[in-house]
Amino acid sequence: MISGDSDSSFKKLNVINRRMFIFSAAKAIVFFGIVGRLFSLQINENKKYLTLSDKNRLRESRLPPIRGEFKDFFGKTVAGNFKVYQLHVVPEQVENFRRLIIRIKTILDLENDDIKRLIKKKNKQKPWETLVVSENLSWEDFSKINFYLHELAGAKPVITLGRSYPFKENYTHILGYVAQVSPKDLLSNEIIKQRNTPGLKVGKSGLEKTFENKLIGTNSVQRYEVNAYGKKIKQIDFISGEKGKTIHLTIDTEIQNYTTELLKDKAGSICVMDIFTGEILAMNSSPSFDPNIFLYGMDEKKWKELQKDNLKPLLNKTISGLYSPGSTIKPIVALSALENDLVRTNMNVKCEGKIEMYGHTYHCWKKKGHGNVSLKNAIKQSCDIYFYELARILGVDRLNITANKFGLGQKVLGDFYPNEKKGLVPSTKWKKENLDENWYLGETFITGIGQGYIQSNPLQLCLMTAQLANGGHKIYPKIVVDKNQLTYEQIKQKIDKQITESKKEDNFLIKSTEEFLKPKVNDYAPLYRNQENVKFVLDAMFRSTNEVMGTSYGSRIDDPKYQFAGKTGTSQVKRITEEERELDLDLEQIPYKQRDHAWFVAFGPYKKPRYAMTVLVEHGGSGSKAAAPLAKKLFKLIIDRHEEREKINRKEMIKA
Repeated sequence: MISGDSDSSFKKLNVINRRMFIFSAAKAIVFFGIVGRLFSLQINENKKYLTLSDKNRLRESRLPPIRGEFKDFFGKTVAGNFKVYQLHVVPEQVENFRRLIIRIKTILDLENDDIKRLIKKKNKQKPWETLVVSENLSWEDFSKINFYLHELAGAKPVITLGRSYPFKENYTHILGYVAQVSPKDLLSNEIIKQRNTPGLKVGKSGLEKTFENKLIGTNSVQRYEVNAYGKKIKQIDFISGEKGKTIHLTIDTEIQNYTTELLKDKAGSICVMDIFTGEILAMNSSPSFDPNIFLYGMDEKKWKELQKDNLKPLLNKTISGLYSPGSTIKPIVALSALENDLVRTNMNVKCEGKIEMYGHTYHCWKKKGHGNVSLKNAIKQSCDIYFYELARILGVDRLNITANKFGLGQKVLGDFYPNEKKGLVPSTKWKKENLDENWYLGETFITGIGQGYIQSNPLQLCLMTAQLANGGHKIYPKIVVDKNQLTYEQIKQKIDKQITESKKEDNFLIKSTEEFLKPKVNDYAPLYRNQENVKFVLDAMFRSTNEVMGTSYGSRIDDPKYQFAGKTGTSQVKRITEEERELDLDLEQIPYKQRDHAWFVAFGPYKKPRYAMTVLVEHGGSGSKAAAPLAKKLFKLIIDRHEEREKINRKEMIKA
């Protein structure tokens, strides 16, 4: 019995010992496993987990690049930047998006419509794309969000930059505007794609779009420490990006602002240009709109109102509006006829108010006619009958060549404004190629008074006038200051040299050989064959404004300091019937859309001209009543500002 109990006890002891061994071994294995793992974590994978720890503790963000500014000729900021406080959310980083949005709604006191809009916007985009909850928080609301950030996992308060246009609608059609980056922007511009951050605004039109790659700047990088709730504790590092380039314009804000005032409650355009340097002092299209409304996204209702407005505030009329130039083309018609030796300056035509040609009646604006008229008086009094005859002698093809030389039918600032329209100076070839029709004499008649197929924009007519006013020399219009551009004195010297050389009586063979060996430089080249013809036309324009019977005599300025020369124009928008002609209605009695456009082109001061101007008033009636009086008011300011402009030019010359 004792022996059996002993064996049983021995067996139990062995089992216990075995189990203890296994348990001890298991403990040892677990222990050494833990030690090994700790060793691996602390020593072998130290860098990896230190990095992960830092990623939880440290955050890095790219800030929107600081956009370059636009300044006017005198250094005034016309497009700048200001701080904007925003709230961003990345949906995939949020456990319960609806709960987060409701909490934000309570903190910021948002409307239900705002919440619906956010949810709708969130459903349209990818989960990892940033949702901008608010684009323009007040400082008070921004502070609230930061205070409650521990309750808003996934929400990111952001300080970014917004675009500021201090002169509002005055510069809209020059600068354009910026708005939210679109998928199209990202696909078409690699620089925007590389520097894109949530809420980034880029140029959508005008110079903002043209100079996008120079304006956009580079991103700053911010590294900071956060607590367990993601709230910023302190900034660790900051790498500053480069601000975009500042673009200096040739525009004078004082003049630009005044053009807005002159065009108030009117549809039209005013353009002012230096006749030697080509610098544009003002370029206004009316009506306009405030570009600041695009900063935070435009209300759909407001956008539709702008699109449907009959006065077309979205259209830059100065470069994209095409109109019949009316009688403003007559100086070029006269010059072309003289340059081609087809008429003499003393040629007279009898104007009885109308002429008959192949069963059609062509009228003069003066019902009873002008009587016997010379070429100079025909320009001065804008006699249509004279210019019907002049156009008949000249022919449309010769007129086409002269008009193109002086800037009509081609883009003026095309490199800066892709939406600029070329306009049209017709020819027999153009009509055959485009309409597959022959040209008729009656079409030549009406082209000679600026009607029919011929189309121009205000900037082209301003360039035409400038190149006449400087004596007939080619110039190069510009709206952005170029530090390497020639000064007025240098350009005048070049022009005077070319005039002197053109008067030399060289042997034809010697002259031809010189031109072959040393090709003629086209800079500021003469656009005339005989400069006396240009002088004749300029004198006629002076008489048109400063002598009795001149069409713009009522807008003259007697003071030589401000005295200018010009040419009125009336652009018909519809064919006038005989019944309407007989009624002879006042402007107010004609429906707005059926009223003629009013034109005026001018240059001054007359004795030493420096500036050319175009004024267009849509449906204003006659140029003498609606457009010329605006030019009179503006010329005084332009001349008074001239000395201030020259001071800047002299400073730049000293620096150079």
